[in-house]
Amino acid sequence: MSIVVGIDVGGSTTKIVGLQGNEIFSPMLVKANDPVASIYGAFGKFLSTNKLLLNRIERIMITGVGSSQISEALYGIPTGKVDEFHAIGKGGLFLTGLPRAIIVSMGTGTAFIIADQSGEKHIGGTGVGGGTLLGLSNKMLNVRHFEDLVAMAKGGNLANVDLNISDITKDKMETLPPEITASNFGKISDLASKEDIALGIINLVFQTIGMFAVFASRIHQTSDVVLTGNLTNVPQSHIIFKTLHRLHKVNYHMPSNAEFATAVGATLSTPKQML
Repeated sequence: MSIVVGIDVGGSTTKIVGLQGNEIFSPMLVKANDPVASIYGAFGKFLSTNKLLLNRIERIMITGVGSSQISEALYGIPTGKVDEFHAIGKGGLFLTGLPRAIIVSMGTGTAFIIADQSGEKHIGGTGVGGGTLLGLSNKMLNVRHFEDLVAMAKGGNLANVDLNISDITKDKMETLPPEITASNFGKISDLASKEDIALGIINLVFQTIGMFAVFASRIHQTSDVVLTGNLTNVPQSHIIFKTLHRLHKVNYHMPSNAEFATAVGATLSTPKQML
């Protein structure tokens, strides 16, 4: 059976997956600053790992910001360019099996897509995302690597950083539990440790993304939100989204291979251009 390959070319990482029949296989990630090098590197690694010959590949579907650097078919294989927002939407629905949902792509920034069986539509986004995490951690903590920030945050205490509802009122509020954040970094203490600040940065980013998703879900009248992208690998995010679920009754889905959702969606998409 022939294979369709989907490639999502980001600014610093390229993701690749294979689609055979209705099954996704062998998702991989390659880091490279040059998008052309990363595409060929990812494709070569994919072929080598799976011991595939070029004649097994029916077509290659490329998406992402770096796809603009590709102007010809890869190795003579039919190669198409796919709109990134359509790929995000299709990939999110495919990985969850949901018929309709808000698909959130959490990368350097964050994009929001409404997707259903009739199609996918980009409804907006925010500059808050992975770039925010690394930028703030660099300036505030002198931490430049994603994994180091996540590890540091494991020992953090938000009580030394964030202002909660219980800090500003003793009255019981009907829609806001006392432990809910009233102001990110609104109570940062001189005694706050680097671990506290690291957790505060993560909390700020994921609460912002989560609330944007809440607003989008209400506007488009769906309770399902699919979270995709590299930031789904941040363990602290799971607690934050669970809290938002309890408060706003939004179902946050984080499927397996969520970081590869856009590449998956590319394999399922009609190309906007064949090379």
